[in-house]
Amino acid sequence: MPRRFTVRQTSFAAEFQLRGFLKMKRLLIAGAALVGLLAAPVSAWSADKLLNASYDVARELFADVNKAYIAAHPGVTIDQSHAGTSKQARAIVEGLEADVVTFNQITDIDFLVKNGFVSDDWQGEFASKSSPFYSLPSFLVRAGNPKGIKDWGDLVRDDVKVIFPNPKTSGNARYTYLAATAYAKEAFKGDEAKVKEFVTKLFDNVPVFDTGGRASTTTFVEREIGDVLITFESETTGIRKEFGEDKFEAVTPSVSLLAEFPVAIVDKVVDKHQSRDLAKNYLDFLYTPEGQKIAAEHGNRVRDEQVAETFKDKFPEVRLVTVEDVFGGWPKVQAEHFASGGLLDQIYGSR
Repeated sequence: MPRRFTVRQTSFAAEFQLRGFLKMKRLLIAGAALVGLLAAPVSAWSADKLLNASYDVARELFADVNKAYIAAHPGVTIDQSHAGTSKQARAIVEGLEADVVTFNQITDIDFLVKNGFVSDDWQGEFASKSSPFYSLPSFLVRAGNPKGIKDWGDLVRDDVKVIFPNPKTSGNARYTYLAATAYAKEAFKGDEAKVKEFVTKLFDNVPVFDTGGRASTTTFVEREIGDVLITFESETTGIRKEFGEDKFEAVTPSVSLLAEFPVAIVDKVVDKHQSRDLAKNYLDFLYTPEGQKIAAEHGNRVRDEQVAETFKDKFPEVRLVTVEDVFGGWPKVQAEHFASGGLLDQIYGSR
């Protein structure tokens, strides 16, 4: 049986080198493809086809994951959709028929739970609370680190311009916001007024808020805007690999926030598509030694101890704090920081 493999994503090189008409043409084609997915009739789906809705900077990762999975499962089709995970979650509620989600933030899956698309016990369906690998907000600077950026405190200087996406649409950016807040809580010994002032200044130093992590990477790398890009460590690894370690340097801050990448089956969709078995098998693959190796090769820190040991030299030591320890858990973060009128709105609206 011939293999069928469909992935809606592009390589770093294609994404950053296209110009003018060709770039616009690709965007129009991609938009048409997404419309096609949204409008796909039930008959277009089958038990050997999945749509994976994933986060914005995971294109290359899932291109390789899907190729490996397809090699072991001939006849299966894997379609990809990539955007900020908050945007993805809303799109699913509005009609994007994703069978599985591979997100970078728990709250966006909880949004699907509240809307009846994912079961409320989703974290118990897979190991490590349904998070097969993880990362952390990290920094990428230009060759030679001309601004001497070493830690979060350097990002609020008047001479530093910072690039990261809009926390309203990007889970990537929400981790940045929380990591910066965690740093400030320690630096100012819990003085909430100083913490808010610090994070507000950080936001003031952002010249443009893109909707997702990959768009911010484009702003920093292609448009050459900003002195430092804040994104997942996995993305900094990919950029340096693609464009040359002589052009960019990775900077690991003194402290950062554990960024878990949760996965879930979209029950409402797999029941419609009769694709539950394939969806579970696909997500299980992410935990296998092969799946873990692919994740590590793309700069993610993995759960498998043997695979992690193999790649340990590629990951600098860093002190990671958690949402539970610093903020009291995701429900509290959602209510205090990300809800309408919350702390994020107060800071974001003040810039």
